[in-house]
Amino acid sequence: MANPENYRAPAEINRWRTLALGVGGIASIIWAVGAYFNTEQALLSWLLGFIFWAGIGFGCIGVLLLQYLVGGAWGVVIRRILEAGTRTLPVIILLFIPLAIGIYTRSFFDWTHLPLTDHVMEQRGIYMTPWFWIVRAGIYFAIWGVMVYLLNKWSADQDLTTTTEQSRLVLEKASRFSGPTMVVYCLVVTFASVDWMLSLDAHWTSTIWGLLFAAGWALSCFCFVVAMLAVLSDKAPMDGVLGKRHFHDLGKLILALVMVWAYFNFSQFLIIWSGNIPEETGWILTRMKGGWGYIGVGLILFHFAFPFLVLLQQDFKRHSKWIAMLAIFILAIRLVDMFYLIGPSNRIVTDGLEQGAFRISWLDFVGPVAVGGIWLWWFFGELLKRPLVPARDPYFEGAIEHGRGH
Repeated sequence: MANPENYRAPAEINRWRTLALGVGGIASIIWAVGAYFNTEQALLSWLLGFIFWAGIGFGCIGVLLLQYLVGGAWGVVIRRILEAGTRTLPVIILLFIPLAIGIYTRSFFDWTHLPLTDHVMEQRGIYMTPWFWIVRAGIYFAIWGVMVYLLNKWSADQDLTTTTEQSRLVLEKASRFSGPTMVVYCLVVTFASVDWMLSLDAHWTSTIWGLLFAAGWALSCFCFVVAMLAVLSDKAPMDGVLGKRHFHDLGKLILALVMVWAYFNFSQFLIIWSGNIPEETGWILTRMKGGWGYIGVGLILFHFAFPFLVLLQQDFKRHSKWIAMLAIFILAIRLVDMFYLIGPSNRIVTDGLEQGAFRISWLDFVGPVAVGGIWLWWFFGELLKRPLVPARDPYFEGAIEHGRGH
């Protein structure tokens, strides 16, 4: 069995970590100044950054469960990057605090100012109160925390095994845990995405909302992982681990999720449009007007059509740098998609504009940079703590050979 200590992350990641903290820290200070003058916009921009970057961490939890369930060489080579992503949960909780304070002080989310006689407030009762919104978030984080703790503990235990049989037993334990846990994970994602994103418009509902975020966060996770692998692929020790077939496999998974994202969104649009219920179609109509309409068309072209056509090319998926550039492009479009969901939501303070009017604030750029810098700083720190691959996994050697195939 291979020695895990031979697969430590390169020391230069420390430089990336320092840079991320510097950028995130400066952006956070700028965001705080902006929040003093426009609290609601600042919180919406922070939510944009939180949903995007925390979504990568949440996606890592789901994909980690998935790779234990289905197996495959692709899961072995990315497992430690996924684990580092899951262990960003503590900083994700810290990054959630401004949002919790914003809800508690009723500074954003228009439902915090709806009269109690509104039919939504009457029907949902205590569920639509700031304190219970925060309590529910704590429950979500606690459930995710149990998943993160156990999966990372078993992975660390596997590094301490000395025989193939011991390693196999640890892997079997994680695999058995991942089956029912995947169901729980999807349920928690559904509740969290409804609380944090869908309730921006309290009068609108969608039964496919949780699946949209489960698939979207998994797509963000895979794109982030591919970008990280491409950067590490020409550096020791990953230059002796990664092969073209690994990137080809991951490219196929990205292609699948790009199609799933498009399918879910089209299904939501088609069902709501054909139903023709005013409270439901209003949400879509707002996003078809003015600048929002152009962004919607852009998402169809660049979140689906362009990646779909490019990823159909087999040779493209085998080149690490090419697919990494596409993965970063998709991540940027994923951020635009989150902006498309958040931006048109009703505001407490309209600044003289009608509800749903097209607007872009400079804070919409600062917020994601601030959250992203802090998240990446923590992620790189976690990546340095453990070997980059599960060298004691019984399928590790086979995973390396798979990557070298044609």
